[in-house]
Amino acid sequence: MHVQRADAGDSDSVRTLTVPASVEMVNVLGPSDTFLRLLESQLDADILVRGNRITLTGTDADVELASDVFTEMITITRTGQGLTTDAVERIVSMESADPEVAPSQVLTQNILSSRGRTIRPKTLNQKRYVDAIDTHTLTFGIGPAGTGKTYLAMAKAVQALQSKKVNRIILTRPAIEAGESLGFLPGTLNEKIDPYLRPLYDALHDMVEPERVPKLLTGGVIEVAPLAYMRGRTLNDAFIVLDEAQNTSPEQMKMFLTRLGFGSKIVVTGDVTQVDLPGGAPSGLRQVESILDGVGDIAFCQLTNRDVVRHRLVGRIVAAYDRFDSRRNAASRER
Repeated sequence: MHVQRADAGDSDSVRTLTVPASVEMVNVLGPSDTFLRLLESQLDADILVRGNRITLTGTDADVELASDVFTEMITITRTGQGLTTDAVERIVSMESADPEVAPSQVLTQNILSSRGRTIRPKTLNQKRYVDAIDTHTLTFGIGPAGTGKTYLAMAKAVQALQSKKVNRIILTRPAIEAGESLGFLPGTLNEKIDPYLRPLYDALHDMVEPERVPKLLTGGVIEVAPLAYMRGRTLNDAFIVLDEAQNTSPEQMKMFLTRLGFGSKIVVTGDVTQVDLPGGAPSGLRQVESILDGVGDIAFCQLTNRDVVRHRLVGRIVAAYDRFDSRRNAASRER
């Protein structure tokens, strides 16, 4: 891609990008110029497109940002991966937040291909999280709903199983009402605990052919069970995911982490702002980082509302609640 710079007066600069002939402009600008209109609304530089030439005008900083965004879009397109409106928005967000990081390296990192689609990280923090899982035996993914912390952990688990790095996958989460109230639910024990484990089953069906799931579960290659079932076991050659870990007590967290066996990897996910333990009991997830601080081969990855990958409104809702909690906490301190 050719880049040409020119002066445009005292306050503005001009930069012209020449898109390679091998790249179709519709793939960069979007169908009916959808991506172009999005960029015009989100970038401060003026954008003029003629043929395969994109001319950017504005302040040095605005032109630099716009140029970097288009360069990353073209790079991703040249890999053969199509762009989406969501991807373009994330490119702008990542370039605005940290221009040292190439969004193309984030958005083209394939984790798992299944059922005609590929699972990839969609934000910089998600990439850091996925990379941490690769390089550490124990990884904590902490963040609000919709940040992909559980989904990506399960994708890495399925990837590890398919590549024969582990012999089985163990998925678990605490059933916080697995006491007296659970007894009032109808059905067998499996039917009673199913509502607590259903989100894990749903994600699993996204990543493994539906007809294979019952066989893998029956054969013990994939085990989905409440956290209480982990007590007294040593888990070797397994990829273990503990979901909703904010609802573990400190004692449960210690019990779970000490189940780690040889050849295994653990990912713990949770949202410390959504503790549902009764009676204000302390959360093991809130406590564990201070306990394990400085211990090697352990990674703590923080995800934020900027990493929400559900409907864009979910990110705004999470951000609004964060602002509300900040105001409430500030008011409490003043009193």
